[in-house]
Amino acid sequence: MSMIYQRDLDKCAANHLPLTPIGFIERSADVFPDRIAVIHGDIRYTWNQAYARCRQLAHALSKRGIGRGDTVSIMAPNVPAHFEIYFGAPMAGAVANGLNTRLDAPTVAFLLTHSETKLLLVDRQYSHIIKQALALMDKRPIVIDIDDAAFESGELLGEMDYEAFLAQGDGDYAWEWPLDEWDAISLNYTSGTTGDPKGVVYHHRGAYLNSIGNALAFNSMPAHPVYLWTLPMFHASGWCFPWTVTALAGTHVCLRKVEAAAIFEALERHEVTHFTAAPVVLNMLVNAPVKKNFERMINVMTAGSAPPAVLLEATGKMGFNVTHVYGGTEVFGPDMSCAWHPEWDALPPDEQARLKARQGVRYVSLEKMIVADTDTMEELPRDGVSIGEVLMRGNVVMKGYLKNLKTTLATFRGGWYHTGDLAVRHPDGYIEVKDRLKDIIISGAENISTIEVESVIYRHPAVLDAAVVAKPDDHWGEVPCAFIELKTGASATEAEIIAFCREHMAHFKAPKKIVFGPLDKTPTGKIQKFVLREKAKQL
Repeated sequence: MSMIYQRDLDKCAANHLPLTPIGFIERSADVFPDRIAVIHGDIRYTWNQAYARCRQLAHALSKRGIGRGDTVSIMAPNVPAHFEIYFGAPMAGAVANGLNTRLDAPTVAFLLTHSETKLLLVDRQYSHIIKQALALMDKRPIVIDIDDAAFESGELLGEMDYEAFLAQGDGDYAWEWPLDEWDAISLNYTSGTTGDPKGVVYHHRGAYLNSIGNALAFNSMPAHPVYLWTLPMFHASGWCFPWTVTALAGTHVCLRKVEAAAIFEALERHEVTHFTAAPVVLNMLVNAPVKKNFERMINVMTAGSAPPAVLLEATGKMGFNVTHVYGGTEVFGPDMSCAWHPEWDALPPDEQARLKARQGVRYVSLEKMIVADTDTMEELPRDGVSIGEVLMRGNVVMKGYLKNLKTTLATFRGGWYHTGDLAVRHPDGYIEVKDRLKDIIISGAENISTIEVESVIYRHPAVLDAAVVAKPDDHWGEVPCAFIELKTGASATEAEIIAFCREHMAHFKAPKKIVFGPLDKTPTGKIQKFVLREKAKQL
């Protein structure tokens, strides 16, 4: 093989730097220093100020001896400090870890211990949980309070508040570029539905690439988007949007609590152009007692659970242009999207919604994705019928699970990331997820997709939210059981829902049992089917 292009053409300081998204904030502060970067209530930070605050954080951490590979954790809502940790911690060489705000104290104690957290930022809203968690730990981290004026109750547990801690740092701190783009940038724990939570480790390279992938997939986000933080920043590092919006010198609009009235007010007051939200949040907006339709188009990205077509159609009528994406914590949040074809604009609204409900095609930043046989990893035909597991490979796949080599190797079996999702691939290349491997219902000799059953149930006018799981059955082995939350003021009976399902789908797929009441959900809107499966076993 000829070596003509290899001679004397090596990497050097002039032609190679590790990829990292923390360089985005340096550029935005340099090019657009006076544009508004962060809004929180009456607080406004320009990009110049935001960059200085992140450098202060990095320097303050460094002065405490926190550096490469150390974990800095935060338990807080979507406030400026939560945004700043995704830049300030890695500027010091450390790893940012956003904690799920709905976890109980023993779990928080486990995560802080497992991650060997050196410093913990805590908003006083969650001081009661952190206080209990710290009492369970043998080795406690340094605790710094986030004393946000927007929340007045709770305790101060730390040695000082966040602003005082920042004051210990220099806003001109000369942070160093990462030594290696494979270094960890953030840590994101899964929900731990089967045992202890798993710590998903992100690297600088993947964070950089998927941040760019977000911008391209989200209706080609323009420069200076105004982005509302309805998505919890702790979830998969905010789907990389702390870095995406910063790369575009946009504006981060913070939101402490996700409520319909607060979202509508922020959308209008700040002229928001983009926000991301789980389908449960879109459902909340569609069914809000007082809702607002917007004449201007607001771009929305949704993922977390497959949005029913009827929900997508309803949000479209409100002025929301929804981009449906798909991915997971292990792949830096979303890394696939239902990329839109202009010719689909001519289709009827219900057909557009059906197409948009598909999970779609890979991001530019994801190199490989197939639907394949789970065991052989042989790719299946693109016929819209053959069901296989979604497998991924590329630079936006995690480093692995922290301190869990066995599970990492199993998840990367055969050189692919195994998502655990079952899907078909249509002739146009778009995938449609049918179920989780663990959620598929095997009734007799038939496979029943819970997503398919749920999509029918959502079409009933009285239904607000629904989830279908397997219920043990002496004759069939398993049968579908539906947990349903009705709209306020609406009514429906078990017999009515079952009859509606039998009218719109094969009879054997219809639920055999209906349970009415609120559904168990994670903070990001995912329905906790493992909880519902346990409930179904008791029926």
